[in-house]
Amino acid sequence: MQSSSTHAGNVVLLRGATLWITAALILAWCMVGLFNHVPLLGDIFSGNFHRLLQAHIDFLLMSALILGFYAAKVPLPWHVRWAMVVGAFTNSSLFLLMAVFPSLDPATQGPHASGFVATLNQTYLFASLLTTSYGFGRGAMLVLRSTFDRVPAN
Repeated sequence: MQSSSTHAGNVVLLRGATLWITAALILAWCMVGLFNHVPLLGDIFSGNFHRLLQAHIDFLLMSALILGFYAAKVPLPWHVRWAMVVGAFTNSSLFLLMAVFPSLDPATQGPHASGFVATLNQTYLFASLLTTSYGFGRGAMLVLRSTFDRVPAN
C-alpha cells in the first residue's frame, strides 16, 4: 500500500472517479442494449436515448475533472473532495433520472411544472449544482493558489 503522502489526502477523488467511470461503462452497455432492442432496457429508459447518452458523457467528464484534480497533487480539504465526488454523481445522475423518468425532463414538463415530484426534482437539481460548483470551484481556487506558493524548480 502506498503512503498517504502520495495521494496528498485525495484518495477519495480516486475512488469517486473510478466509481463514476464504472457507471459510465454500465451506461455505455445500456446504450448498446437499447440499440439492439433489448426489451427490458427499452422499458427502463423509455426511449430516452439522448438523456442516457448525456448521463454517460457527464459521468466521463466528471471523472476526468476529478482525476485532473487528483493529478495536481494539491491537498484539498475533505469537504472540497467530497463535494467534488458527490456533486459529480448528482450532476450526472440528473440526466440518468430524466432517461428513466421522462416526466422529469424540462423539455417535456415545461418551465413551470408544479407538484411534489417537480419540487423534489428542482431541489435535487439546485442542491447538485451548488455542491458541484462549490467542490470544483473551491478546488480550482486552491490549485491556482498553490501555483503561487510553489518555488519553480528551474
